[in-house]
Amino acid sequence: MTSTSTSSMTGSPRTDQALRPGSRWLSPILLANLVAEVAIVVTGGLVRVTGSGLGCPTWPECVDGSITPTIEQAEGIHKWIEFGNRTLTGVLGLLALATIVAVWRWAPRRAMKVAAVTVFVGVLVQAVLGGITVLLGLHPATVAAHFLVSMGLVAAASYLWFARHESGTAPVPLVPALVTRLAWATSGVGVLVLFLGTLVTGSGPHSGDADEPARLGFDPRTISWLHADVVMLFVGLVVATWLTARLTSKDADRGPGRAWFAVLAVSLAQGVVGYVQYFTNLPEALVIAHMLGATLLVVALTNGILALRRR
Repeated sequence: MTSTSTSSMTGSPRTDQALRPGSRWLSPILLANLVAEVAIVVTGGLVRVTGSGLGCPTWPECVDGSITPTIEQAEGIHKWIEFGNRTLTGVLGLLALATIVAVWRWAPRRAMKVAAVTVFVGVLVQAVLGGITVLLGLHPATVAAHFLVSMGLVAAASYLWFARHESGTAPVPLVPALVTRLAWATSGVGVLVLFLGTLVTGSGPHSGDADEPARLGFDPRTISWLHADVVMLFVGLVVATWLTARLTSKDADRGPGRAWFAVLAVSLAQGVVGYVQYFTNLPEALVIAHMLGATLLVVALTNGILALRRR
């Protein structure tokens, strides 16, 4: 007897194996956690393009003797932009704690617990890494690490959101194993795309501070085209994953195909924004849009991997 028929006989949905009474709070908490993880990447982009990275020149205080900005500071509007980004980190910490409580109470599966703890620990790591970045004068290596850790936290928060109603049973694959391996390989190239993107940013004009522009030693044009070449490879793999997932899904399930079409749509939009910002000399608004697109790509990839099986 299948799990579906058993659930039908008992009159309870499959998700009862994963969720406990009171779980109506689970979805809002996990969604708020995900939105906040995306938002802090966007506000970090605002810090970067406005040259506000050293608006609070010390850490953990904003300026010596004060956690908050002071009137006497010479950094002007930059101090408030940087302080706002720091404040959002505190909000992230509270949401991460709420996520742990919600998961332990209403979705206590091992993978969910691991993801929830990962988000909380990651927020703490980000706070420390952010401080190190300030103290090192926004060195591009620490700035890149700061961004990449954020992408990892977006992936963990996305997993918590998309898997929130899954049961504790073994996953049932919806596509052949070869398609799953292709999807993971595509995601790996996606990680490479993100990494190269940090090198492009670290070699370009938006270092994060208006007066102390730190740069990597790469030629901006060369590293940009290397990034673009890998993006083309990535898009090709996304197309292949989408087509194979769509054509080989079991039981006429359209979920895998739809999920990977979303990955393709976000990838193409990112490609357009990337090329336009390159040929228009990196206008600030497009830089921020590109960073938002990067987070949405991570969200879509996480959903794409999860959509290849059903619990």
